Amino acid sequence: MTVAIAVNDLKKEYRRGWQGTVVPALRGISLNIDQGESFGFVGPNGAGKSTAIKILIGVAEATSGTAALFGVPVSRSIARMGVGYVPESPYLYDYLTPMEILTMSLRLHQVNVSSIRDQCMIWLDRLDLIQVANMAIRTFSKGMTQRVTIAQALCIKPRLLVLDEPLSGLDPIGRHDVVDILAEYKQSGGTLLFTSHVLHDVERLADRFGLIHKGELRAVRSPAELAGEEESLTVRSLGEKPVPGMRSDLAGRWVGEVSRCDLWALLDALRASGHVVLEVRPALSLESAFMKVTGAYRK
Repeated sequence: MTVAIAVNDLKKEYRRGWQGTVVPALRGISLNIDQGESFGFVGPNGAGKSTAIKILIGVAEATSGTAALFGVPVSRSIARMGVGYVPESPYLYDYLTPMEILTMSLRLHQVNVSSIRDQCMIWLDRLDLIQVANMAIRTFSKGMTQRVTIAQALCIKPRLLVLDEPLSGLDPIGRHDVVDILAEYKQSGGTLLFTSHVLHDVERLADRFGLIHKGELRAVRSPAELAGEEESLTVRSLGEKPVPGMRSDLAGRWVGEVSRCDLWALLDALRASGHVVLEVRPALSLESAFMKVTGAYRK
């Protein structure tokens, strides 16, 4: 199996203030991600997720340690040929149009296509940007700019997609569409590295999650492992009568958390009260999974 991303004892320190106080952002991360794998970095703000991403795509330099893309050190610009990148806060030349941005990206990455315009139009259409393809980006909302950046990353036929909070700024419909597109990319054999705060939106994309806290990679798990480690379940139902253990969510809807051993008793109570069960799933949240895996979980 080809290793797409190889990181070994990666450290990054910043100096802040007039005294030059050293602030560690990464404290020796080591990780291998195989070609065709989808890997998600998750953790709280300031954990080091974006710093790791910036080192991989050449925006920042590591203080020590090594990182390589497909065997090529990230210090060499050739390592990023064919790598699609979506930053958390994209900045595009706002006097250009989406068509111009995608055309420039295809030429920079030297992508061999029969028609550059047709290739651009495919991805502008997928990201619902056809109507604004020739409008200046300065007139766009944050969500529209995010979609342009995603289209730019995908149009180059990337062998690797690196996404830093790719769903940030998107409305629910846009978020759903982008998750579907990324799922297709994954199923086609593409390699995906992303960061996110929202596990619910992206848990179906990742083969593995790396849980980062204070610059350290505390654990690597698959979504199935995280779900299996969770002892409680979330139950959602639709009904008129209140049921012990369930709290009102929306009009006529109820939600509750129950231990696995008490699940059947709650389901029987819901049925007896005329409720329709809408969902039963592990009570998996980014916060609870992260806290539990790092050993910091407290009931």
